[in-house]
Amino acid sequence: MELAKIQKRLRESIAHAPITQKEIAARIGVSPQTVSKYMKKDIFPALDTLAKLCLVLDVSSDYILGINNF
Repeated sequence: MELAKIQKRLRESIAHAPITQKEIAARIGVSPQTVSKYMKKDIFPALDTLAKLCLVLDVSSDYILGINNF
């Protein structure tokens, strides 16, 4: 899967989260600006941060990475 598609899935998961970007940032240990950059495609999280994001967002890393479509 292309990086652009992975980033799109991550952005959609963040956008549909029942918590704010500020809360997401606090829970994964990054600044709110960093989460904002994930949303704007400026940067992609490190693997350990991606793992934390998946837990906080309650989404499978397989889905984000395009291994599964659910």
